[in-house]
Parts: sequence; C-alpha cells; structure tokens
Amino acid sequence: MSFRKVVRQSKFRHVFGQPVKTDQCYDDIRVSRVTWDSTFCAVNPSFVAIIVEASGGGAFLVLPLHKTGRIDKSYPTVCGHTGPVLDIDWCPHNDHVIASGSEDCTIMVWQIPENGLSQPLTEPVVVLEGHSKRVGIVTWHPTARNVLLSAGCDNVVLIWNVGTAEELYRLDGLHPDLIYSVSWSRDGSRFCTACKDKSIRVIDPRRGTVVAEKERAHEGARPMRAIFLADGKIFTTGFSRMSERQLALWDTENLEEPMGLQELDSSNGALLPFYDPDTNVVYVCGKGDSSIRYFEITEEPPYIHFLNTFTSKEPQRGMGWMPKRGLDVSKCEIARFYKLHERKCEPIIMTVPRK
Repeated sequence: MSFRKVVRQSKFRHVFGQPVKTDQCYDDIRVSRVTWDSTFCAVNPSFVAIIVEASGGGAFLVLPLHKTGRIDKSYPTVCGHTGPVLDIDWCPHNDHVIASGSEDCTIMVWQIPENGLSQPLTEPVVVLEGHSKRVGIVTWHPTARNVLLSAGCDNVVLIWNVGTAEELYRLDGLHPDLIYSVSWSRDGSRFCTACKDKSIRVIDPRRGTVVAEKERAHEGARPMRAIFLADGKIFTTGFSRMSERQLALWDTENLEEPMGLQELDSSNGALLPFYDPDTNVVYVCGKGDSSIRYFEITEEPPYIHFLNTFTSKEPQRGMGWMPKRGLDVSKCEIARFYKLHERKCEPIIMTVPRK
C-alpha cells in the first residue's frame, strides 16, 4: 500500500486563517440585534456594509475598506427603510450599487458615492414593492445585469428587473412555508432554496417550475441553508433529528440519497456556508460560534474532506465574504472574511502557505 493512499493529496490542507492587527479592524459599530439568520454583512473590493442598530426604522453602515479604526457614532448611514433591515447584497457588476431587504416589506436599491458617504443616504435609486410580508433575502443574479431575486416571509420568490423596477417573474405557491436561503447556480439559469418544510428545491425561474426536490433533506426542525456548487451539486447545512449539526452534499440529478453526510457537533447556531468555486473549498461559520471550519469538495468519495478549523476567542454574530477579485493574491490569500462581533468587525485572512 503506497503512502499516497493513506494521505490524500490536497493543495489546501495547510490553509490557515489569521485575524488582522487591531488597528485594521472596524471598531465601535453597534451590530444589529435582529433575530434573523442572515450574514448582516456584505463586502466587495471597495466597501464593507454592515447592518446596524437604528432607532426607528432600519439602517446599515457603508464604509470604504480603508476606513479602519474607530468609527464615529455620528458616521452617516443608509437609512431609508421604516423597519429593520434584514439582508443586504452588493451588486456583482457594479461596486457602488447595493440592495437591501427589510421588515417594511420593501426592497431598496442604493447608489453609494465614489468615496463613501459624507451625509446620511435616505433616497434610494429604486424601491421595489411586491411582497406582503417582510423581505428576508435579497440576492443579485450572478451573470445578468440588473436582475435581483428577493424572498419574503410571504413564501413568495420575486425576480425583478431593477432598471425598470418591474417584476419579471413571480414564483408563488412553490413554497408552503418560510424560505431560509436562496442560492443561484453558477450560470444563473436555476436557483436552489431551503425551506422550513425541510425540503430543498431546485427551481427554473423562467418556467416557474420545481426541477428537483428533496423532502426531509435534514431531519431537524432548525434552519437549514443550501448553496449551489460550481459543478451543479448542492451543499446543505442543517440539523439531525437529535439536533446535531450536519453538512450534506447532493447530486441534483438524483436527490434520493446524499453523496456525503457529516455530523459536526451539537451546538445550536445556524450554519452559514460560503463557497469558493475556484478552489472548491466550502467555509462553514456557525452563528454564535467562535470558529470557521473549512472543507474541500472533491470528485471521489467521501466527497467532503475536512481541512481545518480557524478558532478565535469571541463568538461571531455575522460574517461577510470578500469576492475573489478583492483579494491580495500576491500574498497567497484565497479567502477573506469579515467577522462581526458585538461592537466591531474584524477581517480574517485565509492563506495558502508557500513552500
């Protein structure tokens, strides 16, 4: 038996995480206390946006990446919603456009000035109204410009043309219960949803039909998430019947049995998965955990390979994820997280060591 069979070859076995120095964190931010399982933070190569506590209505901070250190209490926010903001997402095609969904049943799209905010921003470019209950998820289409998906607590998924502010597709009646997460496929032709009825569904928005469905993907009653991987497989996080946290990998062609299923621990925070299509590494951050676990997804069994865990002292309330084009590749950086504490946001850099 050769040595290679014992130890799996991997370029990412030694990936390690490192928090930045204290002066490069964003301090004195009152992170939102809304009980909603979103990431509370969205990042792109120019700005970091964080949902914050606001009296009367909802607001979020937008800081240029270089504006580290202590953030003044009077720093201007984006504050046009009349209810708390639940989810925010940067447009992948324009670094100055951000969408926000809120408890006031509206979605607003904002244009952020070149150098960040100098005064509070109250006028959105577009207001999208179509949901009858609060909007918990907003996510931009990965390849088509000005296309935005929103999902609300009315169990309806809407796809908008932001340029003309009209509904392109209204997907009603596909979900009997609350939608926990929505993820576009790599080319944007389909998306997958995780729902409170414990099912994962793959949906073709143009036809408005469910292409594939797996009931009881995770037996537990707590929230689950599902994300599309680059090769069209689906990675899910959820809970077992004994309330242990699980990860699973599914083949959309055959959803009968998971390709891989792993149990992690019996903590109770929802797991937020982040996926890097270039390296095929999935990072899993639990809400209220103080660790980020990362796994490599491969073609041969057991498909999900645990790589390592990054641990820190303080629990995380939310997590932002930098797109690939914002990383410093000359330092072998393969991922960067923006971890939200109660009062600050701390970047964590994941690096592949050189020989």
